[in-house]
Amino acid sequence: MNPTREQLLGCLSVPRWADQVLSGGPYADRSALLAAADAAARALSDEELEQALSAHPRIGERGGTQSQREQAGVSPSERLVAGNAAYEARFDRVFLIRAAGRDAEEILAELERRLGNDDATERAETVDNLREIALLRLQSLEGR
Repeated sequence: MNPTREQLLGCLSVPRWADQVLSGGPYADRSALLAAADAAARALSDEELEQALSAHPRIGERGGTQSQREQAGVSPSERLVAGNAAYEARFDRVFLIRAAGRDAEEILAELERRLGNDDATERAETVDNLREIALLRLQSLEGR
């Protein structure tokens, strides 16, 4: 499995990440590709973090088809809207979480927990969630 740059940017909209993953190919197998993608996603700059977040809708809002699939278990609620607003006021960016495999209550609990994070801890959690989303999206390319 050796994805194109366009496919990689659909997983994580950070050109440096896509280029770094591409430069390590061709990959012998899926595990090698995922390991390279994982490593490259761990070191996002502040600019790259903002760039990646700009491609994600607020949790509970419906973005593109891919985001809709990932957020299938999440129904918008007043608590989610209020939580998003509180998060954006606190951290000056959208709340991002790997929604796949989580229901609305789990996401709300995480949002509320993460509101207590300091800036550095929350940045690290956001990058980690972006990395998880990118790897899930990359794995889903195999079926296309």
